[in-house]
Amino acid sequence: MRIETASARVAAGLIALLAWIGLAVQFVAVTAQVGSVTEAVWVMLRYFTVLTNLLAALVLTGLAVGQSAFRSPRLLGLLTLSILFVGVVYAVLLRGLLELSGGALFADAVMHYVVPSLVPVFWLLFAPKGALRWHDPVIWAVYPVAYFVYALARGASDGKYPYPFMDIPVVGLPSALATVAIILILYLAAGLVLVGLGRWMGRSGGVS
Repeated sequence: MRIETASARVAAGLIALLAWIGLAVQFVAVTAQVGSVTEAVWVMLRYFTVLTNLLAALVLTGLAVGQSAFRSPRLLGLLTLSILFVGVVYAVLLRGLLELSGGALFADAVMHYVVPSLVPVFWLLFAPKGALRWHDPVIWAVYPVAYFVYALARGASDGKYPYPFMDIPVVGLPSALATVAIILILYLAAGLVLVGLGRWMGRSGGVS
């Protein structure tokens, strides 16, 4: 099946809707906690989870309304790899660290489980893949590298780090950098697997 088909656009729209709902519910929960809309936005933009779910919401909304700019194989590869890592890193390093309830618990499930599960399925079924190249993971890695630099700079400025493994005053700079380096290496390795799978599917008659 191709990404221009009605079924692909419907699927993109449904996943985008879920991502928007998760973001909206999280925004309401954070606003209630901090008491300010502006502060809630600033707090949410600290997190890779939020930024990547926002990317998913924007890209899939663009696909749902037929915008050709969002059909790029490399953009969809970046989105798929990054949202997959949202789920994996959460499951391995972050799950259970916070006691959540109500809207925050719902948003947590949507952004860490539902969207990270559905986007790879969408990529497998609909995304163009044959144009992917072996150097693409290096280009994709610019996104998490830029995020880590941004997050560490924010943390150094205000003393608030988004994730425990990046909390330099607690774990120390060497430990934080080592964990980040491991995540980036795994990100690159997974990217190569994604490219290999995409190229194989493109040759074997899958979506190209």
